[in-house]
Amino acid sequence: MTATRSGTSAASGPLSGIRILDMATVLAAPFSATLCGDMGAEVIKLELPDGSDSLRTLAPVDLFWKVTNRGKKGITLDVRKPEGKAVFLRLIATVDVLVENFRTGTLDKWGLDIATLHRANPKLIVLRLTGFGQTGPYASRPGFARIFEAMSGFANLTGDAQSGPQHMNYPLGDVVSGLFGAFSIATAIAQRARDPHQKGIEIDLSATEAMMRLLDPLAAEYEKEGVVRQRAGNRATYTAPSNMYRTGDGAYVTVVGSSAVIFRRLCDAMKQPELADDERFCSNPARMKHVDELDGMIAAWCLSQDFADVAAALDEHGVPYSKIYSIADVAADPHYRERQALIRLPDGEHGSLPAPCIVPRMKGFEPEPPRTGPAVGEHNAEVLAALGLTDSQIEGLRTAGII
Repeated sequence: MTATRSGTSAASGPLSGIRILDMATVLAAPFSATLCGDMGAEVIKLELPDGSDSLRTLAPVDLFWKVTNRGKKGITLDVRKPEGKAVFLRLIATVDVLVENFRTGTLDKWGLDIATLHRANPKLIVLRLTGFGQTGPYASRPGFARIFEAMSGFANLTGDAQSGPQHMNYPLGDVVSGLFGAFSIATAIAQRARDPHQKGIEIDLSATEAMMRLLDPLAAEYEKEGVVRQRAGNRATYTAPSNMYRTGDGAYVTVVGSSAVIFRRLCDAMKQPELADDERFCSNPARMKHVDELDGMIAAWCLSQDFADVAAALDEHGVPYSKIYSIADVAADPHYRERQALIRLPDGEHGSLPAPCIVPRMKGFEPEPPRTGPAVGEHNAEVLAALGLTDSQIEGLRTAGII
């Protein structure tokens, strides 16, 4: 199903030498740290001693945690207690980046406000990833991926007129904001590298704004044209043809033929070359005006034959298309196999688990696949001993429920 890439250690990665403390929960902010870890950063994952991070209980139970927190060292520490706070500040002094996603003001209540953090480490980069940011009337609201998708306007574009707005069966809002988080960390690291005297940096990342950032033209479209873009099912409302069609054997294929050149190729593939010069379809605005007619023709052509025949015709004429893949299709695809797009993460319980490869690929950086996410407190002894704590001190913390 998957392959294991071989190569150099992550120590040679572009973010090697960067140390990140990830004390965030669930998915969005931890994903930011994981992406940095893929690029060679050392990431320490901090949890409460009871291992209550809800990502550990999301289906598929435990597997979600293992693949999402890959490559991290795991420690436990109750920073809400004085002894835990003291250890935390010692640890903060040794890292470059802190990643947190608690509700705005939570760390302040625990005595870990930004001033305290920067006294412990004046150059510390702090990524604060919350639903709505550190300011504004919604700052203290709880946030989840579907909330970000809804309030950004994204969910309003998903589905069709009959279905109403829809969410996809995956927390897209979390992983998108996680991508912005990793970008933010890399940006702050670049800023610090450019100015050795740069003081600590606080990053205020709103997950809802991250989702909104994906929707570039909507605000201008609304202000200048009075258009509130709505759901259109699988059809694009800005170019045509661009839709999803069912084939005779029940497969679904997405086809894009929106440029003049590609549309002509599509017409040739359908053995209807005259459509390219039809005044109803000879330009994108014309095709948009007559999109129902055009989509009906393409849908009928696809439905008249099996997917293999549709694919052969589109391949022959260079028309962009794809079957709608399931994860089973992804695992079997020869292109993905050749590129080892799925790698195997070493895991003590399962032997190994499949997961997406490190993205992007960089010449000269081909690390071994990272191991799966750590067990609760797996690296307590290693990380705390490196801070100078003795075995007896570590045991005392464990007895007191601090770790």
